[in-house]
Amino acid sequence: MSGQKTEVSDPYFPANGDSRYRVHRYELALEYRPGPNRLAGTARLSAIAGRAPLTEFHLNLAEFRIGRVLVNGRAPHYAHRGGRLRIRPAKPLPAGAAFTVEVHWAGNPKPVRSPWGGLGWEELTDGALVASQPVGAPSWYPCNDRPADKASYQISVNTPSAYTVVAGGRLLTRTTRASTTTWVYEQSAPTSSYLVGLSIGMHQTVLLGDPGLGGVPQSAHVPAHLLPQFSRDFARQPAMMQLFEELFGPYPFGEYTVVVADEELDVPVEAQGLSLFGTNHVDGARGSERLIAHELAHQWFGNSVTIADWRHIWLNEGFAKYAEWLWSERSGGRTAHELAVTAHRLLATRTQDLRLADPGRKLMFDDRLYQRGGLAVHAVRCALGDGAFFRMLRDWLTVHRNGVVTTAGFTTHVARYAADPLDDLFSAWLYEPALPPLPSPAIPAKPGYPPTNGGPGKGRRGRTSA
Repeated sequence: MSGQKTEVSDPYFPANGDSRYRVHRYELALEYRPGPNRLAGTARLSAIAGRAPLTEFHLNLAEFRIGRVLVNGRAPHYAHRGGRLRIRPAKPLPAGAAFTVEVHWAGNPKPVRSPWGGLGWEELTDGALVASQPVGAPSWYPCNDRPADKASYQISVNTPSAYTVVAGGRLLTRTTRASTTTWVYEQSAPTSSYLVGLSIGMHQTVLLGDPGLGGVPQSAHVPAHLLPQFSRDFARQPAMMQLFEELFGPYPFGEYTVVVADEELDVPVEAQGLSLFGTNHVDGARGSERLIAHELAHQWFGNSVTIADWRHIWLNEGFAKYAEWLWSERSGGRTAHELAVTAHRLLATRTQDLRLADPGRKLMFDDRLYQRGGLAVHAVRCALGDGAFFRMLRDWLTVHRNGVVTTAGFTTHVARYAADPLDDLFSAWLYEPALPPLPSPAIPAKPGYPPTNGGPGKGRRGRTSA
């Protein structure tokens, strides 16, 4: 098809996303049969054209069979090849115009290929799950697949009644007719396509914490045989929530849900309001507690405050790593500085070719990015001191809640809280590949940041860190 040239939405994934328009709402109606792994869906997208008239646009969607496509209720010209659904409306859409797109599709969903293995829809032994970071969302629904295009979602899933369906957001209705049940979830907060999570499996539902005490509703969906181990491994998650709300500000969504799939996963993966773990992360000995903290922290860093494109992934992973260290520091484990020393010693033995602020697609999930990201955050904390550092963090998350951010925006924000210029610090930690010296902490050996009120006592394939 001819038409307008597509602007590059993300330098790491130029085939994903279309910046000529934005979506503000998705309504997905899905039917899924686990046995044959058969998915049929209808998507209705409410969108707004950009600054130029829109003669053509595209959605990302894997190689399903397309039944029908409508734009504003009229059939457009379209072509579906190579994971792109290219659409040319019957009449060009005026600049700034609101419009709707309806797509009907069906087929056998499977992960999309990536440098890190299959991403997105994953058929399990008995059920399915979705783990899309960074480009797996088109494996199961048509979307403008770029992190900066955040929208609200309503997701309806009809499946056999023996299965529990979990999606990020609030469960609106659950309706059983004959042998199938339809689950309808609403995620009203703006959500990136890669952060739309889904799980279909045989689970027991449990509550975490005491719902009578108020606070954020927290629930879990767990295979029955793992409940004894789970109850110990996740017992301190409510205390993590309490700590992170104190340090980062209010939890940004209406609820938080954990799902344990009944098979092993390489790493846990967060979605908006939802985190997915495997059986290997449940051992009854709190062996994966740092990962529980990491995925919870992503609800602030990555999900509420989202990167504009994948060059800035350290803003997600560096802060989630540092949240692990803060949890350790507050819960009686090693201090953040002690953990920073360990991370620095490790990185000093590794190849020095990572530029944190723009690692390139090949290194965006390298373990060094997580460790060096945590160290960069620690360097900022050391430079600012605790009072200014935690004010800076809470303000960053408040100002950019439900928005998108960049590294340059972050450094500009931090500079407002510094007594002295931080240009050299940012140059060394974010833009130079050589590992800088570990900074001396301007913090006490034990945490001196705001007092507690009593205080607390990732991709499915190919990724090595969470």
